[in-house]
Amino acid sequence: MNDIYNAYLNTDEIPGSKTGSLAGVRVSIKDNISTKDIETTCASKILKGYIPPYDAHVVTLLKAQGAVIAGKTNMDEFGMGSTTENSAFGPTLNPRDVTRAPGGSSGGSAAAIAGGLVSMALGSDTGGSVRCPAAWCGIVGLKPSYGRVSRFGLIAYANSFEQIGPMAANVRDAAKLFSVIAGHDPKDSTSVNKPCDGNVVPEISGKTIGIPKEYFGEGVDAGVAAQVRKAIGKLEELGAKIVDVSLPSMKYALPAYYVTCTCEASSNLGRFDGVRFGPEPEMNLPWHDAYTKVREAGFGGEVRRRILLGTFALSAGYYGKYYVKAQHAKQLIAKDFAAALQTCDMLAGPTMPNIAPKIGELTADPLQMYLADILTVPVNIAGIPAISVPCGTAHGMPVGLQLMGRMFGEETILNAALAFEEAV
Repeated sequence: MNDIYNAYLNTDEIPGSKTGSLAGVRVSIKDNISTKDIETTCASKILKGYIPPYDAHVVTLLKAQGAVIAGKTNMDEFGMGSTTENSAFGPTLNPRDVTRAPGGSSGGSAAAIAGGLVSMALGSDTGGSVRCPAAWCGIVGLKPSYGRVSRFGLIAYANSFEQIGPMAANVRDAAKLFSVIAGHDPKDSTSVNKPCDGNVVPEISGKTIGIPKEYFGEGVDAGVAAQVRKAIGKLEELGAKIVDVSLPSMKYALPAYYVTCTCEASSNLGRFDGVRFGPEPEMNLPWHDAYTKVREAGFGGEVRRRILLGTFALSAGYYGKYYVKAQHAKQLIAKDFAAALQTCDMLAGPTMPNIAPKIGELTADPLQMYLADILTVPVNIAGIPAISVPCGTAHGMPVGLQLMGRMFGEETILNAALAFEEAV
């Protein structure tokens, strides 16, 4: 099982309640979420040996409810990737087919659940990093609304997009985990006071579900599209009203996302320099040579690529041409989703355009890896919640149905996902 995820077992006495809602439940934690006294590396050589002196807020909440931290799970380095192959520890394998990737960047968490190692896990979702592996591994993954869950203790990649999210084998467990971690945290100024009680009910009758035509456009595998349309038909049988909608600015989503997130990554990863974080540099070298040597040895190829892209986009003469335009595009995308969700209770479509790729298939062509995020990235730009729930198979591999809700409307999409799950 070592190929599935990189675990650092914590056998110490767990502080907090032993009779909470998660008493005795083993929960694995993505390796970019800080865990006190347990190594946290973001799957990067540059953080090898780093042991946080504190727990992330979500980990504190888990322990208070009696959860047992089972281990840390493998991921794409600093969350940069869609397959969990960009890791200093090597790739994670998909338990449904070990010749395929589990998705990313929270692939280790998804694989741990799909492989039966744990029933629940935490991941983080910057552009689909919870929903992508959930879809490709055949489990449930929820990306909360921006601000619904504290990011304190999450090692930042792109602050304006990312959210910690629950992953589980079924909707009820995902809702239970979400109810523990949701709510305000004074240590995170972006968090909001909107807790969740976790009491989901199978409710979909009378709800209006919009189907964005862009979610079934060019690039979506025919087998995947067929399974998702079949799932939408089941929702209609359960009493939902299905309507067609359009998100015209969605064509700007990928460029706006990748310009913004690489710019934020360039800034956030500046502290990993061998002085504040990372291995100690060679003292006999000029400071800029020592700095370069530490970062070149510590960062993998995909991380270096995104840092370079972000630094370029933020440089003099290009900031207005790229970064500022990306911010305008983000506003257009958010407005399109808000308009669609004024008349619809939720939107539905595929989580991913294809099934899980073979190991090496996407990493050989970074552009294709970026394009794989086309159906998940818009949700992060809009800041709204979305859940991926299994809806059958295509070409022998799992397919995910993605339900997208109004801001802070997690309960609505959880209820709908539960209704679908129980009906199939």
